[in-house]
Amino acid sequence: MILPPSTRRRTTALLIAALMAAPMAACDNQSDPPAAAPTAAATRSSPTATPSPTGPAEFTLAFAGDIHFVERTRGLLKNPATALGPIGDVLADADVTMVNLETAITERGTPEPKRFHFRAPDSAYPALAAAGVDVVSLANNHALDYGRVGLTDTLESAEEAGMPTVGAGRTAADAYAPWIAEVKGVKVAFLGLSQIAELADRWAPAANRSGVAMAFDEKRSVAAVKAARKKADIVVVYLHWGYEGVECPNSQQKSFAGVLSRAGADLIVGVHSHLLQGGGWLNKNTYVQYGLGNFVWWRDDAWSNDTGVLKVTFRGTSIKKAELIPAVISRKTGQPIPVKGAEAKRVTKKYDGLRRCTGLVSSLS
Repeated sequence: MILPPSTRRRTTALLIAALMAAPMAACDNQSDPPAAAPTAAATRSSPTATPSPTGPAEFTLAFAGDIHFVERTRGLLKNPATALGPIGDVLADADVTMVNLETAITERGTPEPKRFHFRAPDSAYPALAAAGVDVVSLANNHALDYGRVGLTDTLESAEEAGMPTVGAGRTAADAYAPWIAEVKGVKVAFLGLSQIAELADRWAPAANRSGVAMAFDEKRSVAAVKAARKKADIVVVYLHWGYEGVECPNSQQKSFAGVLSRAGADLIVGVHSHLLQGGGWLNKNTYVQYGLGNFVWWRDDAWSNDTGVLKVTFRGTSIKKAELIPAVISRKTGQPIPVKGAEAKRVTKKYDGLRRCTGLVSSLS
């Protein structure tokens, strides 16, 4: 019997996570207010769909926001197989799921000259895999919290866990490289970029230096999208950008979204503001979601607990539907909990209203 991709993925991940459930060595936990290795493009093949008389096969991509395992969420890793809780069913339902890992995976390194630092043990990757995550962006302002030693550990742990990462690497070429998945006969390229100024110069990669793929290097970012377009049918760019605590995208986000669209990006997804930001069509070629907010979060910030999973349905290479599956971060565990009824309507109405300040449209019709 051939299991569907999401079922095979979770079955394997659950076995790995069960082995990781032993007690973990302690590591420093430092708090933050609202905040593998792509050595080469990796290709994962999914079963090719049987040709349909009605046209190309449909498939779904899912995206969620900032994840880390610090303080209250660190305890979730005692059982990696269930660390993300019931939201795992939503993530695993998609053909490919992507999140932002907002932490270094290391027990080593020296804290960088910045105010807040996150790190977690290597059981974080099996926990994500068990919840249905297929690829992780490391392009953010915490991947190098413990310096390049910590980033090395982060990349090596991902490789050992079999978790593809984008947006950071041992060299600039690695950091800007895509991960490519073939989904029902369609090649989809995933890239990660950071547009956060904090330590951007210090953390930028070079030909012989590890680092995070910086959107500030517009020439290289555009080249990365164009190179991915030559290899894939669909290009997805996952951005860390915007202002913390602000629901509307800033002018820099809007301008860069246009740059990426012209370069060939079909889908742009963002995080960093710790709040939901709006989504919609930038033009006939590109769908943009400016901010997915927190997802698995260490602190009970009631103002930033609304969240969700962006589910994008494709038919062949065309986006047919994009919707937010609403969720609310548990004030007890820090896990995102899917919601229904009145609470789902509240989050959905709020999310739909955020489009007003984006300049995006809900439909091309």
